[in-house]
Amino acid sequence: MKKFLNNYYEKYLKKYDEKFIFPIRDFYNKHLNYGIINCIFLALVLDLYIETVSRGSLKGLILFIQENPFAFLYNGLIILATLSIGLLVKRRVFLYFVVSSIWLILGTTNGVILSFRMTPFTVADLSLMETGLGVLPNYFSNMELMGLGAGIILLLILYLLLFLFAPKCKNYSLKKSVFVILIVVLSLTGSTQLGLRQNWLSTVFGNLGYAYDDYGFPYCFINTWLNTGVGLPSEYSKEKMAQILQEGQQDTATSTSGLLSQEKRTPNIVIVQLESFFDPTLIKGLEVSEDPIPNFHALQKKYSTGYLMVPSIGAGTANTELEVLSGMRVRFFGPGEYPYKTVLKDHTTETIAYNLKELGYSTHAIHNHRGVFYGRNEVYPNLGFDSFTSLEYMANAEMNPRKWAKDKVLTEEIMTALNSTEQKDLVFTVSVQGHGKYPGKKVYNDPTITVGGIENKADAYAYEYYVNQIYEMDQFIKELTDTLSEYDEDVVLVLYGDHLPSLEISNEILKNGDVYETEYVIWSNFRMRKIDTDLKSYQLSATVLGRLGINNGVLTKFHQTQQGKASYLLDLKALQYDMLYGKQYVYNGDVPYERIDMRMGIKNIRITDAFTIENHVYIKGENFTPYSVLTIDGELIDTTYLDTKTLRVPDGTDISNLSKLKISQVEKYSTVLSTTE
Repeated sequence: MKKFLNNYYEKYLKKYDEKFIFPIRDFYNKHLNYGIINCIFLALVLDLYIETVSRGSLKGLILFIQENPFAFLYNGLIILATLSIGLLVKRRVFLYFVVSSIWLILGTTNGVILSFRMTPFTVADLSLMETGLGVLPNYFSNMELMGLGAGIILLLILYLLLFLFAPKCKNYSLKKSVFVILIVVLSLTGSTQLGLRQNWLSTVFGNLGYAYDDYGFPYCFINTWLNTGVGLPSEYSKEKMAQILQEGQQDTATSTSGLLSQEKRTPNIVIVQLESFFDPTLIKGLEVSEDPIPNFHALQKKYSTGYLMVPSIGAGTANTELEVLSGMRVRFFGPGEYPYKTVLKDHTTETIAYNLKELGYSTHAIHNHRGVFYGRNEVYPNLGFDSFTSLEYMANAEMNPRKWAKDKVLTEEIMTALNSTEQKDLVFTVSVQGHGKYPGKKVYNDPTITVGGIENKADAYAYEYYVNQIYEMDQFIKELTDTLSEYDEDVVLVLYGDHLPSLEISNEILKNGDVYETEYVIWSNFRMRKIDTDLKSYQLSATVLGRLGINNGVLTKFHQTQQGKASYLLDLKALQYDMLYGKQYVYNGDVPYERIDMRMGIKNIRITDAFTIENHVYIKGENFTPYSVLTIDGELIDTTYLDTKTLRVPDGTDISNLSKLKISQVEKYSTVLSTTE
């Protein structure tokens, strides 16, 4: 290979090197060939590029340097520290290129992600790589995906060529290199301490997006890697946890959720988390031809409602979900962390599902998207769910123009869950229709709702698409409430948005003035007192249970009794630490929650017959979906979905032994979610 490339170089490329490259090389060798100078210059260039892309303009870069020059230089020092590793080897040019390309890819990725959502790129996103790859077709065209693939291939080729042909350092001294690296590391350590003391830097990110703007991408990105989990509370001890636990056992609630009802009721509870759902009429200057969410507004007038403070903007569905389910505050974890991808992968924790199971409830989760999204198929068993119905188990899902499943399919799935058991049910549902990215070009020739008041045409098209999606989601809300109104058992329905959409919304253009606020409604098919109050998403479940007279669970009692107390958040953090990372003092050292042997889907999927007609092989059965795949002795067979009772497999498939035939539900990237017995 090397011989072939050398011959090709001598024949075709050398003449260009002699004309263009050699003069530059000679100048470099004469004036610039000093390892640390190269590193400093390259670090500065990378820092300028990364912060420009992160802010979307040179103006943003200049403002950042003016407002926090220390942070800009400190980020350059971080990059310098990574580049200085190249001083340890003779192939410095190759290693410089590798490290630089990594920084360029990270910085560019952050810029691209910020064009799709309102939260920046974090190390936690790398743990979601499989999830991210699965939704790339929802964001990029086929040509863009092909270009991305070609770019990756080109980069690998460049790595190979540089490794083979890049010049090696001639004046190499290991001692000098180690000395220089030591100086860089000490400078970085001292600068970190100085920056933290002077408040030029911070390890507490109340708002992740603002932190990236204030402190720069390299520092914040690395912080999301090193700073994970819930930190050890300063007063953590068995006695302190006993004190918090005792205070949380009070009988009457004093929080904004209202008094704990003295009358205990155990209705079915349906919770629906609506993707990117909020009221567009709260945006100043936005004009809409009609109310995009009339049914939600009608419910707000009759039933308990208020603003809901959520932990994320434009993305982070799983974190809002976790706060509602568990009562834990996500901001106590590391910045940008998704506990679904870290501690909760192999750790059970208290949730509303576990608490209601103590009262005899069956617990179900529903999501009209991939079952592996955010690792839900692996995490939900640790959160107390008996079943999980994902898109792969839905036969009637329709897709919107951005290839997200429409929410109207959820009514049928919710009713299936409610009717699947004789006891009361908790049905936790996560919708997906309102998901971004919202297209900057016209999608609807005759939209139901038109928008005005937006000068930029691409932004106007994005808003038009969004309001028409949530209009359909609002129609789903009406269909669901109409259906539940006729249900012959008591039902409480909780509706809320998980976060604002990624539409460049800021506090200044919102009438309520807060990008972290969505809204909620607590509806019921029986009489409940209307109590309007603003809540945090980690208080929502405890509030709902409190109004039903239910106080099962440590965190439920805590939220129902301790809101408004000066040490409320400090004590909540201590509880989270103890439950997930500490010695579980609140459970006497023995966590009471066992991982559930969760069932994927509710309906029984089964084969009833297999036969051949004119050499075509068919499988008959029940409850098939487009994700049903025939397996024979564990081997997946190419399968075509015809309808809920019929599949077709390749001609000649051996179906003689019916006992060997099984059906697997396989998501679009070949993960097997379940297989029939």
